Amino acid sequence: MAGETQTGTEVPHDAQADAGFPPFDSTTFASQILWLAITFGVLYWIMKNVAVPRIAGILEDRRDRIAGDIAEANRLKQDTDEAIASYEQALSEARNNAHGIVEETRAKLKAENDVRREKAETELGKKLEAAETHIAGIKTEALSQIGDIAGETTSALVEQLIGKAPTKTDLTKALKSAMN
Repeated sequence: MAGETQTGTEVPHDAQADAGFPPFDSTTFASQILWLAITFGVLYWIMKNVAVPRIAGILEDRRDRIAGDIAEANRLKQDTDEAIASYEQALSEARNNAHGIVEETRAKLKAENDVRREKAETELGKKLEAAETHIAGIKTEALSQIGDIAGETTSALVEQLIGKAPTKTDLTKALKSAMN
């Protein structure tokens, strides 16, 4: 029913229309302000004692976690830098060692080659000396036989030309005079 209140009494329809919107009713301002103050106080207390500390705790945890992550990242970066420096130093040492080994090996091989070359030169010198001795022997033998060969050849030529072979003494005299 359109004009009833909760108590069951009927309010005329026009009285409700004159009252307007209930929050703007000037007869209820005092009770509305009281409930506004109570509600504001309760909500303020809840925010101050419950919500804001939780939010502050969450923000503090985040700040701590971020600071921890940054510290860990800095530590890892420092470890990485140290590892890179150690790697560079080890690489430099390895290069220096390799260079030293190469130089040492090169010197060793050069010394071995020098020894081999000297040995080969010595052997070749001995062989050359033996060959020269052999050639000198053959030359001496050939030169010693030149007189006999020249005597035989001369005797054969003279016999062919004259028809008579010269005597051995004449031939020896002629060869000695020709050779001097």
